[in-house]
Amino acid sequence: MIKIGILGSTGRVGSLLIDDLANDSEARVSAVHVFGKLEKNLPSDTIVTNDMQVLFDSSDVIIDFSAPAATEALLTQVIENGGNKPLVIATTGFSKHQQNLLLEASKIVPILYATNMSLGVAVLNKLVSLAAKTLRDFDIEIVEQHHRHKVDSPSGTALTLAEHAASARDLNLDDVRISGRDGQIGARTKDEIAVMALRGGDIVGRHTVGLYNDGEFLELNHTATARNTFSKGAIKVAKWIIGKDAKLYSINDALGL
Repeated sequence: MIKIGILGSTGRVGSLLIDDLANDSEARVSAVHVFGKLEKNLPSDTIVTNDMQVLFDSSDVIIDFSAPAATEALLTQVIENGGNKPLVIATTGFSKHQQNLLLEASKIVPILYATNMSLGVAVLNKLVSLAAKTLRDFDIEIVEQHHRHKVDSPSGTALTLAEHAASARDLNLDDVRISGRDGQIGARTKDEIAVMALRGGDIVGRHTVGLYNDGEFLELNHTATARNTFSKGAIKVAKWIIGKDAKLYSINDALGL
């Protein structure tokens, strides 16, 4: 039985990970890292800790659905303090420093990083690359929608979709991304890729990538209707990454895309 540790156990997806692992025949939750109070029933043999090293020692693999500061502590444990277990990281909103820590830690342990653990979104990224490359004269606009409680914007998933679109056209996303329009800003430039965010209600997640031309347009859409789409995807790739070489993996690697 694979022992899975959870960072971010008090969050929405962290709670679903605990529920999904309770019904899994191949893996179980072995330890949860908490910063505050955990209001969740756990199996009697689960270790509850605020010590990052205890989380590593109690797990075969760690799944992280937390916040950037917590992920930074996780990666620092690998780089500076000998944490040596595979990591599955789904936290978004990293600073440049935290992105660099991710790269450094992946030289020591295998890390699968994905801004979205949905299997459908993994396929959507592939489709966006194909469409952006094939339909080079089409304008690209991306709209993401999430619940009112989401704190980062645009979503990591939307930015990843935009990265795929820009890369397919040999563009640097930082040079062409627009995330707001207001006032007399002039006509749309040829290469710009808009990434817009909407927030409201309890929307789990919806991403639309539109490719627009004179006389026709194509829209590629993914809608998540339940959060355990993400928890189940994370458990799937956590099983896959055990035993892999130290490097940075994407969800496409796990799915063979």
